[in-house]
Amino acid sequence: MTRIIMHGCNGKMGQVIRGLIEADKEMELVAGIDVYDDGKNPYPVFTDINDCHVEADCLVDFSTAAAVGKMLDYCVERKLPCVLCTTGLDEELLKKVEEAGETIPLLRSANMSLGINLLLKLLKNAAGVLAPAGFDMEIVEKHHNLKVDAPSGTALALADSLNEELGNAYSYAYDRSARREKRPEKEIGISAVRGGTIVGDHDVIFAGPDEVVTFSHRAYSKAVFGKGAVQAAKFLAGKPAGRYDMSDVIEAAL
Repeated sequence: MTRIIMHGCNGKMGQVIRGLIEADKEMELVAGIDVYDDGKNPYPVFTDINDCHVEADCLVDFSTAAAVGKMLDYCVERKLPCVLCTTGLDEELLKKVEEAGETIPLLRSANMSLGINLLLKLLKNAAGVLAPAGFDMEIVEKHHNLKVDAPSGTALALADSLNEELGNAYSYAYDRSARREKRPEKEIGISAVRGGTIVGDHDVIFAGPDEVVTFSHRAYSKAVFGKGAVQAAKFLAGKPAGRYDMSDVIEAAL
């Protein structure tokens, strides 16, 4: 039985993960952390993470960037494995993530979807073939009107996957409105759309001479992210200290 503490338990993703864990006979949600406790959860909820002394095998985080620093300190102090799903982290927090990964098993991914993480692998192959053949690369991401960060962490992860395959020789362009010049060859354009209740759409476009190849991923509900996080928690529990990502989860499943 894998015992889980849910950080951000009363948010939308926290409730999605609650349902997934309740349906999984191999997992148990033993405690939650959130800024408020409405008393409706069947497990104890703590408004201050440091008040939580419940024994667990892994913490799953779907919270806010502002809460991540304190959460990392908590996990490091208790040697508790952590699946970190919150995006929009600044450089200071990213450094703290790296430091925590030296002490605890820590899995961080810009997108917990198994489909997106498989796409990251496929894009490397495509970039290695198409970019040298003169194909331009563009990414268009679409999300709901409540999302505060842009571009999405997933869009940046997709761009990084392309760029890593090409020796990190490409720069990123987020806005071309102030430019009056031809598109540079070694540039990846990243565009963000915000509207309605779009869960998450990502298109990676390879535009070449007389043909276009597009890789697309559509998330139709938040459950796809929750399922990935639950799989990641199962994978991470009991692992040695270190930095992990969803590619490790995928490889373990193969």
